[in-house]
Amino acid sequence: MLNQNQTPLLDALKANAARLHAPFYTPGHKQGKGISQSLADLFGKAVFRADLTELADLDNLFAPQGVIQEAQQLAAEAFGASQTWFLVNGSTCGIEAAILATCGTGDKIILPRNVHSSAIAGLILSGAIPIFLNPEYDPVLDIAHSITPNAVESALLQHPDTKAVLTVYPTYYGVCGDLSAIANITHQYNIPLLVDEAHGAHFAFHPELPTPALAAGADLTVQSIHKVLGAITQASMLHVQGNRIDCDRISKALQLIQSTSPSYLLLASLDAARQQMALYGKMLMSRTLELANEARTKISQIPRLSILEIPSPAYKGGFVALDKTRLTVTVSGLGLTGFEADEILDEKFAVTAEFASLQHLTLIISLGNTPTDIEQLVQGFITLAKEYRRTNLTLKSHLWQDFVSPLSPALHFSPREAFFAVSEILPLIQTSDRICAEIVCPYPPGIPVLMPGEIITKPVLDYLQQIQAMGGFISGSADTSLKTLKVVK
Repeated sequence: MLNQNQTPLLDALKANAARLHAPFYTPGHKQGKGISQSLADLFGKAVFRADLTELADLDNLFAPQGVIQEAQQLAAEAFGASQTWFLVNGSTCGIEAAILATCGTGDKIILPRNVHSSAIAGLILSGAIPIFLNPEYDPVLDIAHSITPNAVESALLQHPDTKAVLTVYPTYYGVCGDLSAIANITHQYNIPLLVDEAHGAHFAFHPELPTPALAAGADLTVQSIHKVLGAITQASMLHVQGNRIDCDRISKALQLIQSTSPSYLLLASLDAARQQMALYGKMLMSRTLELANEARTKISQIPRLSILEIPSPAYKGGFVALDKTRLTVTVSGLGLTGFEADEILDEKFAVTAEFASLQHLTLIISLGNTPTDIEQLVQGFITLAKEYRRTNLTLKSHLWQDFVSPLSPALHFSPREAFFAVSEILPLIQTSDRICAEIVCPYPPGIPVLMPGEIITKPVLDYLQQIQAMGGFISGSADTSLKTLKVVK
């Protein structure tokens, strides 16, 4: 057992920030002495004294032998891994590295169609061939859940040469599929199970939360420590256990896609966040769950609002657990779209959600929230239901179902082939039945609706236009106004 009280990287950074010396190395502001006054006024000088480079005492992220190595070993123990890597380019680079380390050009990988855009980037970088599975779908709520064990088993029977399986656990809505069953099936083929656990870094620290991915049998998992715990934005971790993953390939892949000038502010925040959770995680998560349960109870009692809960029976393995700190409120009963409700709550009540969809608002309740936040949230919904309800709006409730059905046969080229192919830009109305050459996704949550190599269909174009008309933001494409699309020439 390691001493989880220690923060080796944070301590080394603190000591070097306080050391009086003449700096002749990067960064150019020289510990804040040359920083813009406007930045100093906003952040203070202390943060810039700690904005240091890879000095001898601070170790090297790509070849750690000192304090970074010690901090990563402490993190591995705290999160239940055999080896952990610190990430300064977010979970995005972790997902990309996971695919690069397990798949080469032409290798098959099974993954859900509602995967994050970082996985599509991993396909483009690696040249891997995606075998997409449609997630289990709730037609009433218009929410896609997880892929099911049966779907994974069927895909592996059809594609026994698959090199890896990747899944999302939990989804953006906090929904967890039957990961243990998926792991068992995947391991029967002796291939690794990769997990995008960006929103589940807190699972390891309280028994009332869903089972952590590693405990459920995952071989590799990527967690955004900044999303739900106490690290700085972009600070994430990649964890591995067992012998199905080549750790040297992970290290080499991360060298390709991480910055060679990593921020020690981000790295130290990972060290501190790990210590905080290792020492006080259960207490912090107990308090967070109390706040979340209070919000769930009170909001569910507001007329015409409902809260996402575990269905009974569960959706065939696509929804077997729910992160209760993730709160999805269905607002369509008020005659409002989620986008409208989001705007009203933000502008009128200073309540800002994580993201909005057509029928819902999704909120993250974490260790940083307070009872005052919950009171403000509940009061905002009470007033929304009383004063902003409309009775003359009919929502089309099956947008996801409308576009998901043609996806399976739509991949014509591999994402890599299409991304690097000669392309042209056409007006949107002229792109139906053409092959897409870019990633197009409403954001958040950053789930691609079109990706390089897919055939563009009219239902998909209609879906994108409807989401945009309702207030969603289209990202990834060169033309975010969505008047044009890039297609293979």
